[in-house]
Amino acid sequence: MNAPLIAAALPVLGWAVHGGYLVRRLASARRDPLTGLHTRAGWTTRAEHLLNRHPSALVVLVDLDDFKAVNDTHGHAAGDAVLSATARRLADWCGDHGIAARLGGDEFVAIVTDPARTLGPDALRTALARPVPHAGALLAVSASVGCCHRAHLPVATLTDALSAADAAMYAAKGHGRRNTHN
Repeated sequence: MNAPLIAAALPVLGWAVHGGYLVRRLASARRDPLTGLHTRAGWTTRAEHLLNRHPSALVVLVDLDDFKAVNDTHGHAAGDAVLSATARRLADWCGDHGIAARLGGDEFVAIVTDPARTLGPDALRTALARPVPHAGALLAVSASVGCCHRAHLPVATLTDALSAADAAMYAAKGHGRRNTHN
């Protein structure tokens, strides 16, 4: 072997390994460790890009109703099961036409670029309301869903879309649990 060549290659190899490590760390920082969904930081930039590029985009906010009662009654492992099931159901509903994220706690968000390719907000609400199996029991789940179509915004910004979806979600909560509002 050529010693000078090896000596020159070692720093390059070290930087390549270190760079790969940093990329993996950054990717994991943008994913929620419990649900595997994007975090707010990982989702926001992508969502802004999708909102700007897709005139028919739909922003969806989901809030689990009475989630604290699940943790208080059945324990945190049961709460984790509900959060994981909610994440899977939301991501499945988005399919290949959107991305979902966990904002924190029991709040989730998604953007779909072509809502016509989903089953619609009512189907999402139905999917989210299915009981979650945990430790031999079925846990009741309830969620409020708020939606905002990009076309309904005077200016298509993610902040405005999230505010409108949030207002719609709280209007749904005002009509009782297990509601969807656009």
